[in-house]
Amino acid sequence: MKILAIGAHPDDIEVGCSGTLAKYAQNGHDIYLLVMTEGHMGGEGAVRKKEQAKSTKILKPRELIWGGYKDTLLSPHMNQMVHDIEAVLRRIVPDFIFVHHEDDTHQDHRALTKATVSATRYVRNVLFYEGPTTQNFSPTIFVDVKETLEMKIVMLLAHHSQVEKTNIKGLSITDVVRSTAVFRGIQGRVQFAEAFLPLRLFINVSKHM
Repeated sequence: MKILAIGAHPDDIEVGCSGTLAKYAQNGHDIYLLVMTEGHMGGEGAVRKKEQAKSTKILKPRELIWGGYKDTLLSPHMNQMVHDIEAVLRRIVPDFIFVHHEDDTHQDHRALTKATVSATRYVRNVLFYEGPTTQNFSPTIFVDVKETLEMKIVMLLAHHSQVEKTNIKGLSITDVVRSTAVFRGIQGRVQFAEAFLPLRLFINVSKHM
């Protein structure tokens, strides 16, 4: 299968769904990453691009795609974003798409999700992931990430300039991610989990399941 994960900034995808992406990759599926901005409002853009490249080498996706948009300014470019995402979809033809949850306090996350929902209107499987700024997230899908959680942490540490930027004194992003994995794991009845909310999800029913 082909899996496309979409994030507004460097490290968004790692926070939201990299444990699940790692499991897909380990099972031979093709991973693609679409990062819409360099995240220059959260640090130097060139540095953040290098950090994303370093993280990407750990996951080893088929391709890392940059959207080329400006950090914090996605909202005014909604129509163009829809077209750009559609162009990526036509080229890749993904089976699954992961993107931010629509209820989020960051304007870029909200705008990107809105554009993605429009662009993926003919895509079967679209799932929303969560991050530290997500609100009102009540997941119904869980992925056991016990085997890939440490890989997820290493990917996040590759984004060195962002590790301590949680706006919560004494908590790093790795602390937040571990805590979330435990909480979602409890909900899913496993030790560690990533959780998702589907826009659409088709279940494969076959004779040999």
